Amino acid sequence: MDDLVVRENLKRIEYNIQNARAKRSSKRDVNVLLATKTVPAERILFAAKELGYRLIGENRVPELLSKYDAVCGETDIHLIGHLQTNKVKSVVGKVSLIESLDSAHLAREIDRVSKSLGVVSDVLVEINIGKEESKGGIMPEDADSFFAELAQFESVRPVGIMTMAPRCDVKSDYNKYFSKTYQIFLDISQKYLYNIIEPVLSMGMSESYEEAVAEGATEIRLGSAVFGSRVYP
Repeated sequence: MDDLVVRENLKRIEYNIQNARAKRSSKRDVNVLLATKTVPAERILFAAKELGYRLIGENRVPELLSKYDAVCGETDIHLIGHLQTNKVKSVVGKVSLIESLDSAHLAREIDRVSKSLGVVSDVLVEINIGKEESKGGIMPEDADSFFAELAQFESVRPVGIMTMAPRCDVKSDYNKYFSKTYQIFLDISQKYLYNIIEPVLSMGMSESYEEAVAEGATEIRLGSAVFGSRVYP
């Protein structure tokens, strides 16, 4: 896919976002995160420098590290994939947000590494809204107690939640998952994120971002909708 197609895809996405925002009561802006798995650094830099889309997300730590030197000065990097504890030391201090915190064990390691580097790591708690065995994340009913547990970690700062909805054949079916996540987000924000100026609700991907925006997402994660279909190794 050439740069012109990327530009046109993003124009269409912004139009769709504005239409979806008109369906919800919240008027908060929606941040578009470019999911850049398999996307070469030069294409990422085109989106960042020429089009103004600086927010990117990498799924895999080795790929993130392979691109880091090329893109770090021009982009705001999030880790959006599962993070193993033995990879924590490779990403703390390099990413501005870890979007996939899914256990106290992982939080403890992020806290330990962050303290050793003298930083505080911002995280999103991943909620398994569909209760799928194949996915990580905290069960919806455990969200409250998990956020309470995070208070013990001085160098881990939760700033919101993330979810990945189950794949739905009918697009409108996404709404029920995103609506439920939004209600959890409101409750968690009131109880635990009251000192965060703009809590983050990261939900919605290429096939579901319009439904996510309509239900209150503040960040959407888009890969194929921007860069086209990709072959994953």
